[in-house]
Amino acid sequence: MRSEGISRARFLAGAAAAGVAGTLGAGSRAEAAGRTGNRRGLRYRGVSYEVADGETPATGWNATRMRGDMRAIKDGLRADSVSVFGDGVDRLAATASEAADRGLHVWLQPRLADRPPREILEHLAETGRHAERLRRDGAQVHLSVGCEFVLFVPGIVPGDNAVERIKNLTSGNFDPVTMMRRLSAFTAKAAKVGRSVFGGRMTYGAAEDDEVDWDLFDLVSVNYYSSFPRRADHVRELTKYRRWRKPVVISEFGTCTYVGAPQRGGMGWDVVDYDKPRPEIIGHLVRSERSQAEYLTGLLDVFEAMGLYAALTYTFVTPDAPHRKDPRYDLDLAGYAIVKPIWKTRDAPTAHWHWEPKESFHALARHYGRRPPT
Repeated sequence: MRSEGISRARFLAGAAAAGVAGTLGAGSRAEAAGRTGNRRGLRYRGVSYEVADGETPATGWNATRMRGDMRAIKDGLRADSVSVFGDGVDRLAATASEAADRGLHVWLQPRLADRPPREILEHLAETGRHAERLRRDGAQVHLSVGCEFVLFVPGIVPGDNAVERIKNLTSGNFDPVTMMRRLSAFTAKAAKVGRSVFGGRMTYGAAEDDEVDWDLFDLVSVNYYSSFPRRADHVRELTKYRRWRKPVVISEFGTCTYVGAPQRGGMGWDVVDYDKPRPEIIGHLVRSERSQAEYLTGLLDVFEAMGLYAALTYTFVTPDAPHRKDPRYDLDLAGYAIVKPIWKTRDAPTAHWHWEPKESFHALARHYGRRPPT
């Protein structure tokens, strides 16, 4: 597993990071297209959306804000799919239900981290039961049993928490053989739990170089953060995921909001000095919403041309990474979100903070608004 994939997911999904859950299946034509390559483009296009406590009460999950965000995803972004990820079964369930009520295809993915494996599996089971209720009510929903278990699940690699596990992984302080044996065992348990409560199609949010037994799942999903100068290089790298002859899902793809961020891939976030009294951007980064937008739409063109099954941009909003005019404190530079949080106070947000769309939001809306010829 590559260190950048691990680090990105940790710091961008909760303690800071990254999504995904499955999507509903249904028609044999769509399934066949996922196996053989749909020449008419992606079946689903969307964005990931995190449910989390937040670093302050004002930036935590809020039902009213969530409903407004789902409306913006459906009507403003023109997405047809949303990946709802995070922890807290009630938050996951409420967000997934709202998305389904708006006609969005839902990928539901629990990410309970740094808890005993038994609790993580119980959290998965409860989330899966809600996904099954939605599915039986006619919603389009897939279940993802989790994301990059090496990072989130204790006991696979040394470390009492995700930060310690990242340090051990990046320093080589682990046994690869033991890691793979434990990872495979837990993934199999998660798949079994998912199957026991959910009757639809399932997947798992893997890092790019994860070794996964995809026979356990209906769709192959990868969190993809590569950058190449030529599109052919992306095609070559992604083609390997087709060898299982199953639909291929880009469960995450994204970049930060400064010049050069795409080249840093999953480590683009690592440009903030949090040891300062006030978190500060390291170096002299040049803000570039255009760079972010061009990277996202360029990859979408690749995914469309390859006829992959689905692609979900990471991520919609990161409330704790506000945009500020002073580039030293513009934490949105280090964010993967397609909208920028605007706080009304300098250091801590009030309940009345808001977000504004970036160039990437508008570029994706134009892309998602286009539909391939039938």
